[in-house]
Amino acid sequence: MDKGVVMRFPWGSAQVADLPAVGTRIDTLAQVEGSPGARLRLIRAQGEAFRREFPSTGTPDSVVTCDLVTLPYPTRFGLFRASRALAPFLSITNRMLVIRWTENGRERVLLFEPSDHELGRYTPYFDSLSQKTPALVERQVVRVHGTVLGHLARLGIKPEEVDYLMFDHLHTQDLRRWIGTTAHQRDLNDHPRAAFPNAKVIVQRDELAAMAELHPLQRPWYQPAAYRDVPPEAFLPIEGSVVLGPGVAVVKTPGHVFGNQSLVLNTSTGIWVSSENVIAAEALTPEHSKLPGLEKWTRSWQQEVVLNANTIETTADQYNSIILEKTLADRSQADSRFLQFFPSSELTGAWTNPGTRPTFAHRHLTHG
Repeated sequence: MDKGVVMRFPWGSAQVADLPAVGTRIDTLAQVEGSPGARLRLIRAQGEAFRREFPSTGTPDSVVTCDLVTLPYPTRFGLFRASRALAPFLSITNRMLVIRWTENGRERVLLFEPSDHELGRYTPYFDSLSQKTPALVERQVVRVHGTVLGHLARLGIKPEEVDYLMFDHLHTQDLRRWIGTTAHQRDLNDHPRAAFPNAKVIVQRDELAAMAELHPLQRPWYQPAAYRDVPPEAFLPIEGSVVLGPGVAVVKTPGHVFGNQSLVLNTSTGIWVSSENVIAAEALTPEHSKLPGLEKWTRSWQQEVVLNANTIETTADQYNSIILEKTLADRSQADSRFLQFFPSSELTGAWTNPGTRPTFAHRHLTHG
């Protein structure tokens, strides 16, 4: 683990006025003040107000889901303290969303969660886990479904046509092959040219500030050395929540990390929300979950959601952000007990992980 890397970017904490403009600021979701409980009450009200406003922005032209990789993840992280499953690990499937809309006669393309999972495996936590896992076992529990560039080729989208790359947060992400580097990379034996030469990475300024000097609680989940030679101009830092296009919004949802953000979409089936704040739709309505322990735990602890808690930086803020996501999402047309929350890494049943098969899973999100 490289503990000595300090990232250098050309923006500082006092340069908010100089941030590049993208989208339209959502004033309804302005930052709230007060105690965590008071903020929770205000956030609910904000969510209800924005849920009424958002459909008037329209809908994107299309939304397509692309499976990338299924991998193991500790049950105690993904289902926090609620699970009574015997399996120490569960499985999550990381998926990319491809969103297209028209802006002033020009088609825009946003890739949400375009993870380079080949390089993401070198994240300190997952790298350590891989080294402890026999190769035969790892081949059984890690399943690669496709690559970012392979999915785009299948969809007929050229890499140079991609306008935006976006992640809910930058845990595990190595972007060097996507946005290029300014110097030769010894570990890659290459000087990568940007696979997406015209794309900007939409990221909360708070996320970049936190990554500039990682706290020990954050270090297992980031790859700071991978950002040493990336071009700063490839990043499009934003402050808060914005509407990017018709039916496409970025909503700041701090807690899982300081600069966490969620994708919110208005589609033919209503409003969807996507992030990794929880790993299953039933984590938002655990009263309907058949996963061992979830319903009983949330009832006993008087909590209405189950966090994805591999980080505990600001747990109350994450809880409040999940309530915002829960307030925004419409009911699923497949099963109205659950919400149209699409986990960017979704709980996936596997015979190797007894007690972790989800009661309900979306698996795909399609519009247009």
